[in-house]
Amino acid sequence: MKKASKRFQEIRKQISQKIYSTDEALRLVKECATAKFSESVEAHISLNIDPKYTNQQLRTSLVLPNGTGKVKRIAVLTEAEQVNTMLQYGATIAGAEDLVEEMTSGKLNFDILITTPEYMPKLAKLGKILGPKGLMPSPKSGTVSQNLKETIAEFKKGKIEYRADKTGIVHVNFGNISFSENQLKENLLAVYQSIEKNKPLGVKGKYFKSFTICSTMGPGIPLSLTSLRS
Repeated sequence: MKKASKRFQEIRKQISQKIYSTDEALRLVKECATAKFSESVEAHISLNIDPKYTNQQLRTSLVLPNGTGKVKRIAVLTEAEQVNTMLQYGATIAGAEDLVEEMTSGKLNFDILITTPEYMPKLAKLGKILGPKGLMPSPKSGTVSQNLKETIAEFKKGKIEYRADKTGIVHVNFGNISFSENQLKENLLAVYQSIEKNKPLGVKGKYFKSFTICSTMGPGIPLSLTSLRS
């Protein structure tokens, strides 16, 4: 097991409570971000779900009020005559058969892939390439759309997609340490409300097990669910 650095051990001493209110946790996460780069701020939410059952799976998207602080590379698979238009709309990469060939060869120079329902059959053979990297377009994540202009704009504004992993934990980047505490709070509440709103039908009993936030290089800070709800 890798030994924690002295920096991390000193920071971890600041986590003196078992649970924190939202405001306290956000203040602390900023204080604990002492790395030499601008750290992201993440939420790790453990849910009482078993994703192996279809009625307990969670995958969706939301637009963060203040974005994530990261510039996402957006690729669009579309008709050849629409490529230049998609680039004008703000796509980083756009293509037709040429883009499919690039992806087939393993060239994935993008963070988000958007397309229309008509093009999904062309991506079926790329499931083993795109799937493990979370790049396969899906209606649930908002990356399969008939209105590509609007979809590109939403992702450029701060739309993110998230899913519960096989252990029922959702990992979400909801901002940057350079954000104000209020900006982080607005984004965090949007994440909580989205997860609550999209509660799988198969969930029985308690839905949230734990809710923790941290910076990229900082320790986990447990949040009070009561403070999120209020």
